Amino acid sequence: MLPTEENKDDFFKIALSSSLVLYGFDGKNLKILIRERATAPFKGAFILPSTYILPNDSIEGNIQKLLEEKIGISNIYLEQLKAFTKVFRNPLGRVINVAFYGLIKIDDRLLLKNQEEGNVWVNVEEVPELAYDHNEIIEYAKERLKRRVKRRPIGFNLLPNEFTILQLQTLYEKSFGKELDKRNFRKKLFKSKLILDTGKFIKPKNARKASKLYTFDKELYQTMKLKGYDITF
Repeated sequence: MLPTEENKDDFFKIALSSSLVLYGFDGKNLKILIRERATAPFKGAFILPSTYILPNDSIEGNIQKLLEEKIGISNIYLEQLKAFTKVFRNPLGRVINVAFYGLIKIDDRLLLKNQEEGNVWVNVEEVPELAYDHNEIIEYAKERLKRRVKRRPIGFNLLPNEFTILQLQTLYEKSFGKELDKRNFRKKLFKSKLILDTGKFIKPKNARKASKLYTFDKELYQTMKLKGYDITF
């Protein structure tokens, strides 16, 4: 059916929104950012950071604005997931949600900003029941992250500039949702030549010995990100 002068208003009653599955890594746990909804519907419930889109606004522009104003960051790895279109997903009316996911490094400045804005970081394994269909969006984002981490070296967007092999393996395990063989992981990692030895060491609290610190080869990283690669652990 096509819109006519008589029924065109019926076709243009659909609203547009966008939600963000924002991943962060603190060295031990892969986390997702959620926030408490301040107004109805679902006042007091947790949701993903979200925004409605005006007819003349771009979706990408609104997500960037959301990142800057409510989360305190910009210029991060960001990728569109898909549109979530269930008819009754929003009690206010028909709302199409175009969701994204992003990757950031968690630091003290970011944590302070998030606390001021009422944002909460939760482990990916401990995400509570969210309003709307936001748990469904997160599940979709988890599957996308698994594929991307396997095919591209995007995981380095979640790590500090210098990191240990244990931190890197933990990140991969949290992303895949399974344990990885330590020896096999290291073998394939060093074969990829993605990481460089900094010559520095760090001794984590309660650790018996210091661990080497590595950084990633930025030039090789960019090449592999563009071409795609496959490390199957």
